[in-house]
Amino acid sequence: MLILAIDTALDHCAAGVLNTDSAEMIAQDTLPMKRGHAEALMPLLARVMQQSGVGFPDLDRIAVTTGPGSFTGLRVALSAARGIALAAHKPVVGVTTLSAYAAPVVSEDRAHPVISVIDARHDHVYYQVVSGSGEELIAPEVAAIDGVLAAARFGAPHLVGNAASQIAERWPPSEPAPVAVDVQAGPDIMWVAWLGAAADPAHAPARPFYLRAPDVKPPSPAQLARVKTAIS
Repeated sequence: MLILAIDTALDHCAAGVLNTDSAEMIAQDTLPMKRGHAEALMPLLARVMQQSGVGFPDLDRIAVTTGPGSFTGLRVALSAARGIALAAHKPVVGVTTLSAYAAPVVSEDRAHPVISVIDARHDHVYYQVVSGSGEELIAPEVAAIDGVLAAARFGAPHLVGNAASQIAERWPPSEPAPVAVDVQAGPDIMWVAWLGAAADPAHAPARPFYLRAPDVKPPSPAQLARVKTAIS
């Protein structure tokens, strides 16, 4: 099976093509960036597809990260994935960034729990806790950093994600220290692809996984009045 994986949910723009039959990424590229995903993605996809030697009609499935992450960024990949899927008549599946962060650790079936953490700003994070074998211990949610520290009850964890160091810095000194602190700007695109290959299209929709509403405020009556005056 040939899987095209796409990720723009966090601080990089990434894409890759996985051949599950040979168990290898036949093409991939990742560009670190905090903004500009919309301008970077299509040229990056063109390079990856050219490097892979396959065309969009040859793909069996498209996998895309659904969040949590940047409200603007994750929509870039979702729009591209849906467009490619529609044009190529292929299924598209969604993969959460939290599960993609945890996947390489879980694949090794270690004894320690895995805490995936993503910076949600304002001293909050998006996080999920799974056992070393992948069993869900705490479902994905957004919480204050101090609230995440209650996961210490599961034992010394493997911390992974772009906010892993924030959790490590405030880990309770009375609890067993984290066994690893793996800071990554975004998940490995290879694992996005593998999770996409394993997903059931009927139960893995390619739609935003926000966990909270966008951090925006509606315009005030005074602001609306100024806008009306400006365009009248």
